[in-house]
Amino acid sequence: METKASHYFYVLECADHTLYAGYTNNLEKRIATHNAGKGAKYTKPRTPVNCVYYETFETKEQAMRAEYAFKQLKRSEKLNYIGGQK
Repeated sequence: METKASHYFYVLECADHTLYAGYTNNLEKRIATHNAGKGAKYTKPRTPVNCVYYETFETKEQAMRAEYAFKQLKRSEKLNYIGGQK
């Protein structure tokens, strides 16, 4: 039986061009929550945010491991990881 990947590690670019990484199981809803100023203390004063990268995983643990590993990177490494877009 095939299971649907429904756990996301995502990266947002905030209005001040900083990056925010997080985990969710509903990406569209989570981005809307961030843009409503209710997503996270960090993003609240930095709206609007734009999702610049995400990966899907089958388990919450896998997605959260990816988020943790990303947060350990230097900014230049983060930009390279997401494709050097910003």
